[in-house]
Amino acid sequence: MKNSKIINKYNDEVLTEKYCPLCENDVSSFLPFGLKKRLNAQCPRCFSLERHRLIWLYIKERTNLLTEQSRKIQMLHIAPEAILRKKFSQLSNIEYLSADLNPKKAMVKMDIQAIQYPDNSFDVIYGSHVLEHIPDDKKAMRELYRVLKNGGWAILPVPIRYSKYETFEDPKINTPELRLKYYGQSDHLRYYGLDYKDRLESAGFNVRVDKYSDKFDEETKNKYGLPNKEYIYYCTKDEQKTK
Repeated sequence: MKNSKIINKYNDEVLTEKYCPLCENDVSSFLPFGLKKRLNAQCPRCFSLERHRLIWLYIKERTNLLTEQSRKIQMLHIAPEAILRKKFSQLSNIEYLSADLNPKKAMVKMDIQAIQYPDNSFDVIYGSHVLEHIPDDKKAMRELYRVLKNGGWAILPVPIRYSKYETFEDPKINTPELRLKYYGQSDHLRYYGLDYKDRLESAGFNVRVDKYSDKFDEETKNKYGLPNKEYIYYCTKDEQKTK
């Protein structure tokens, strides 16, 4: 990999060349993204964001998704991101299903508050930044638990305020303007706190909180365009557990 440097036109910062672990391309820089224009955020080649690259590294290192060859893994991908859909669907050991409330964006239309599949249908469920959009997120969590197979796992990242314990939601915050002000985005219905783990556990999941981003030093985070702080809530369904 070249050790070239470029000038970031947004803040005149001198940056070394970047590498996207998702599309596996060297890029001169990651682009700003978001309402507040986060720097070093979006890959100009595959359009992945910081959280997508972190999740891909986590899945490769700490799950069986890429290594399980003894059987087909039934995977449900909710609100599929283009680059992750491409990655997952190309894996020969996976029977892949994407789902979204908008049928044009996925293989099937699905409201995760009322999933149309029977109990114990999927080995793996992944859906990033979905639950903050769902009116009854607790019902959706119970549904996701229901359709996850015994022994399966799910990763369901959401925006979290790590400085707060309680999730903040108020029915009076009911306009796009108020949601933007209090939740950070006009179509969000709450802002999760550290009690996100409790919510998942209340739905039935066993939850391991993995401070995965902490394993990377600042140089690596900058090079790969990773979030400074993001916990991964690794959810499993206990084979012996009954609700």
